[in-house]
Amino acid sequence: MFVDSHCHLNYPEFAPQMDQIRLDMKAALVDRALIISTKLETFDSVQTLAQKYDNFWCTLGVHPDEDDVQEPTLEDLRDRVHRGKVVGIGETGLDYYRLNGRSVEDMEWQRERFRLHIRFAQESRLPLIIHTREASKDTIQILREEGEDGSTQSVGGVFHCFTESMEVAKAALDLGFYISFSGIVTFKNAKEIKEVAKWVPLERMLIETDSPYLAPTPHRGKTNNPSFVPFVAQEIAQLKSITVEEVAAKTTANFENLFQKAR
Repeated sequence: MFVDSHCHLNYPEFAPQMDQIRLDMKAALVDRALIISTKLETFDSVQTLAQKYDNFWCTLGVHPDEDDVQEPTLEDLRDRVHRGKVVGIGETGLDYYRLNGRSVEDMEWQRERFRLHIRFAQESRLPLIIHTREASKDTIQILREEGEDGSTQSVGGVFHCFTESMEVAKAALDLGFYISFSGIVTFKNAKEIKEVAKWVPLERMLIETDSPYLAPTPHRGKTNNPSFVPFVAQEIAQLKSITVEEVAAKTTANFENLFQKAR
């Protein structure tokens, strides 16, 4: 069985398709999916969907690229975290890709939001879902400064949809985090990501769709959904010269180890 460790099934376009998506998941042997929160305004839709279906779970957090939304406070997160089926904090992190005329120095609000999520993850003892884009140095530094250093006090988590360098992968592993690969690893031009996926130990790896984005080959360009996650596993199996069954079994065990409430 496969697990999609990161998807956005609460997006409106999925609502009329949910029955078919779930049938497709079952046919593809995808037995669980983690639905990711990106802002407080839509958390209710994320959590409601997770509550509705026995094999869906969800997270709580505000995406770093959301800058015209309700800014979270510790009280906001505390008020929501105990609702049913919340198993992680995020996605959170840093994103310097779309500065829109601002400087990196201007993104202090984003760094403070990231620190808030880390501190709340440590308070709630739930793992972090990390998003980092063109901001890996600051992402790693802030995690270290906030005590996410792989020690027993750390909560750890996962660097999702990994698109960074081998150096960043090594740093993430050193901090005790898992690394998750999306459909990008199946793209022909993703040579560096393929090398990273080949190197990352299977024991520290997750797989995801990040649907509706980044549909894997051979579905590239289509709307992605959790039933496509086996194509990510197939690519990793080929890169590592192992069976897809090994990838499925280990990434599922890793998911259960990280998100212990989603077993």
